[in-house]
Amino acid sequence: MKRIRGLILFTALVCLAVWKIDVVLSGVFFLLGIIRPFLYGAAIAFGLNIPMKAIENGLFARVKNPKADKIKRPASIFLSFAAVILVVVLVTVTVIPQVTKTMMELGNKIPQFLVDAQIWLEELFVSQPQLIAILEEFDPAGMNWTSVVNTVVDFLKNGLGNMVTSTVTVASTIIGGVVNIFVALVFSFYILAQKEKLGDQFKRVLHAYCPQKVYDRILEVFSLTGKNFSNFITGQCTEAVILGSMFVISMAVFRFPYAVMVGVLIAFTALIPIVGAFVGCFVGAFLIMVDDPVKAVWFLVLFIVLQQIEGNLIYPHVVGNSVGLPSIWVLAAVTVGGSLMGVMGMLIFIPIVSTVYALIREDVNDRNRRGTDKSGKTENKKIENSKNNS
Repeated sequence: MKRIRGLILFTALVCLAVWKIDVVLSGVFFLLGIIRPFLYGAAIAFGLNIPMKAIENGLFARVKNPKADKIKRPASIFLSFAAVILVVVLVTVTVIPQVTKTMMELGNKIPQFLVDAQIWLEELFVSQPQLIAILEEFDPAGMNWTSVVNTVVDFLKNGLGNMVTSTVTVASTIIGGVVNIFVALVFSFYILAQKEKLGDQFKRVLHAYCPQKVYDRILEVFSLTGKNFSNFITGQCTEAVILGSMFVISMAVFRFPYAVMVGVLIAFTALIPIVGAFVGCFVGAFLIMVDDPVKAVWFLVLFIVLQQIEGNLIYPHVVGNSVGLPSIWVLAAVTVGGSLMGVMGMLIFIPIVSTVYALIREDVNDRNRRGTDKSGKTENKKIENSKNNS
């Protein structure tokens, strides 16, 4: 009776959720909005845990002083945050001034471009007299200027109101984003400082409410997921550094401008799987094109060559092998994750798909092994029966 009652209650809740799916989705999104800073903090803590462990196990491994042990964790957290901030500052200082300088150069070239465009239009009208005839047929007096003026006035009225509303919305979004980032950073600091205690509490709660078999399986899945995420982040960072170094060296050898800046930009954007390097390529090609269009074309050729080397030789060994996922599933994970969650989806879907792939592979192999053992036992039994009958 308890099972039947629980089944009836579960069915009723499912039917209610399907019937009021809009209310359920609104509640889910509202809940995600509340806990979003904590989710960001957990993600930051997970990423910073990798360099923090390396610093603890490498820099402070030989420290045996009890007083030094107390500051080992805070010092490792501080150095991890400082390393990430240093990388962001390095990219910003390297890229933004050069982009600003290029835009100023482009602005200085606009007047000369307008003069060249005027000369080109004059030559076009001289060579194509029918264009002058078309312009002469245009009658400005036939236009309804009253309607045009009313349209402009209505646009200004509505536009000013919309501009004020948009300004307030953007300001609120920026303030909310700054607050969320601050809360996420503080939360990540607390997670890193007490990760062993939090892990022990999670295991105790899980063991109290789950059977032993379920408890072991959940811990196994979480362990596999954490390993895949750590390997993916480490492999992705290593691959980005290798690709950026390849661009700096090759561009310096072939005397391309902005070698260091383009290499740093491509290495930073290459943290986004598959499509990230193309963003850096677009910016680099634009900057080089303003300086020398011919070199910009050769830069695209160089990018295609290095991208093929990286995609066929480096990425499968550095990242693909680290997460144990074939390249076709990497592409599928990036596509689906990008469609659902943007850049964040591209980053997290590869380890998630890798975990699911490993679990399914393990289950399939286990089922096939049991099926083989079962068929083998059946065959042996048939042989024994045939011997007995004979």
